[in-house]
This record gives sequence, C-alpha cells and structure tokens, in this order.
Amino acid sequence: MLGQSNFYKAIRQFAVQTPVWGTAIRYRTTPDESYDLTLTSRRVYGTPDEYLAIMAAAGLDTFDQEMTERDLVLPTQADLEKIKAQTGYESPSLPSIR
Repeated sequence: MLGQSNFYKAIRQFAVQTPVWGTAIRYRTTPDESYDLTLTSRRVYGTPDEYLAIMAAAGLDTFDQEMTERDLVLPTQADLEKIKAQTGYESPSLPSIR
C-alpha cells in the first residue's frame, strides 16, 4: 500500500510540476471517460492497468469520483516505468473482458 501511495504522490507531482514544454503526454479527457479511468488508461497507455496514474494526474481522491472533462499531464511510458521503479509500485493487471 505504501508503494501505491508514493506512486500516487509522484504522479500527482509530475502532473502539477511538468512545464508546458516538458516531456509529457498531454491528453484531453472526453465525456465517456467520466466514470471509467480504465478507458482513459487504455487510450493513453494501451492498457486499462494504469488507471491509478490517470486518477493521480486528474487529482481525484477516489476511483468512483467523476472526472470532468479536463487536460491531463501524464508521464510518457518510459517516465511512468521510472516512477514505478522509484516508488516500488506495480500496476495490478485487470482481468480482460471479452
């Protein structure tokens, strides 16, 4: 749980402190993502597993909190992996729906 908390804080800090010219993914959320962070994760990272990174970048307190349309600043895949290594966090694999 400590790794998850540290990961959330690191992603939130990244989202708030990365300058416009910095290396990051800038993503505009859409209405269909309001209550589905896994959808945003799938669109940005190609997997639903990075929903906690989406939640942290959006500054949401809980998974079921509405994410209104907004611009997110997210780490690139390489930066995301570095943050995971630094915080000891491993994204849980969600079961695939077929």
